[in-house]
Amino acid sequence: MIRAALLLALASATHAAPPDSFFRALHLVETGGKRGAVIGDGGKALGPLQIHRSYHADSRVPGDYSRCADLAYSRRVSEAYLKRYAPQAWAAGDVATLARVHNGGPRGHTKPATLGYAEKVRRAMR
Repeated sequence: MIRAALLLALASATHAAPPDSFFRALHLVETGGKRGAVIGDGGKALGPLQIHRSYHADSRVPGDYSRCADLAYSRRVSEAYLKRYAPQAWAAGDVATLARVHNGGPRGHTKPATLGYAEKVRRAMR
């Protein structure tokens, strides 16, 4: 019985996810909550979560890049990207690391330049 409970706990931990407030905070920090085909980063990013083409491709989510203008699609792209490049942070719900990877790429959690971004996300989650 204890073994079954332990296995269930481990299985659910590997599928944990950051709270919805994390994605709302990304949306607020990236575009101030704007929706649609918001262009940013000097024309390199698209949509409410400011997805770059390479981020979209790396996420491996099927669909055309132009769909990143849709908030729900952008969230799916972001979830897939973060699960791929920060699986331990995803499982732990480590929103600081996830924010840094979203902002700075696969090794974003190691870049000092992403610390301020993670703090903005943290503050937006309140």
